[in-house]
Amino acid sequence: MQLVIQNIFRFVMLVLVQVFVLDNIQFLGYVSPMIYVLFILSLPVRFPKGVLLILAFILGLTVDIFNNTMGIHAFATVFAAFVRPVVINMSVSTEEMANPSPSFRTFGVANYVKYVILIVLFHHIVLFLVESFSFMHLTLLVPKILLSSAVTILIILGIQSLKSK
Repeated sequence: MQLVIQNIFRFVMLVLVQVFVLDNIQFLGYVSPMIYVLFILSLPVRFPKGVLLILAFILGLTVDIFNNTMGIHAFATVFAAFVRPVVINMSVSTEEMANPSPSFRTFGVANYVKYVILIVLFHHIVLFLVESFSFMHLTLLVPKILLSSAVTILIILGIQSLKSK
């Protein structure tokens, strides 16, 4: 029950910070941090895939409703949740683990950083490609994806490093 309450609190806090703080920050139109992905990143390793996809959809849809973006966050978040098990298996051997929540302590620093980078990159690539709905402006799209991903990754790793202390 404690895990459920903790995840509800995390969901609400990440959405509120995303919608009311980070969505109002844009540096030169390229940097748009999306830390709500941390909710998907923080769920336990063996979380049921169907429930994970539903929660990802609800998370993305909630951000879409606040931003009036018609489903692009929902699509990108569900995609990130869909590839999450594959990325976890690439990052760390889960056979020796019980059912930990991903963190520096449970995955190790290098594996956790690799996990966060891959999920955030997948999420941002899908999000910004669907948002632009075109490959015509790749010279604008690639820096936006890379810069937004880098800032998001740094914020997430910063939050997690503070949490682990």
